[in-house]
Amino acid sequence: MSAAGKFVEPDVKPGTVVVAETGDGLAQYLLDGRHHLIADEPKDKGGSDSGPGPYELILMALGACTAVTLRLYADRKQWALERVVVRLSHSRDYVKDAAGTDTKPVLLDRIACDIELIGALDRDQHDRLLVVANNCPVHRSLTSRMDITTRLTPAG
Repeated sequence: MSAAGKFVEPDVKPGTVVVAETGDGLAQYLLDGRHHLIADEPKDKGGSDSGPGPYELILMALGACTAVTLRLYADRKQWALERVVVRLSHSRDYVKDAAGTDTKPVLLDRIACDIELIGALDRDQHDRLLVVANNCPVHRSLTSRMDITTRLTPAG
């Protein structure tokens, strides 16, 4: 934001994403140098629901990567895949590692990913595409051990 309260878009280097408050509640500008999106929280979580929430963005990224990966694979194989539809949902549940122990409950994130493959595909092709879907790059990132380094940088 500038002193006048107007958003001034920062420079965004390729391969970088910048997230900045819009100044309107919990809404956030999401910038990658080419695209401008808004993220927000739903009204029941204090937002104004002006865009998808953070977990919805994760689901969208996973769904997009899954669909693109399946499309590229099927095209390379020249399979009769007409369309891919991916439906995802996220939930969080506390579970115990072992029943009857003094172990603290842990939080388990779950993503349900239902894939509809439209086209004249046989059972073997369906089975192979399921394996391919579970190996899309975003899926592999989300299911691997990830290191995130967070630093504070000076304002300005």
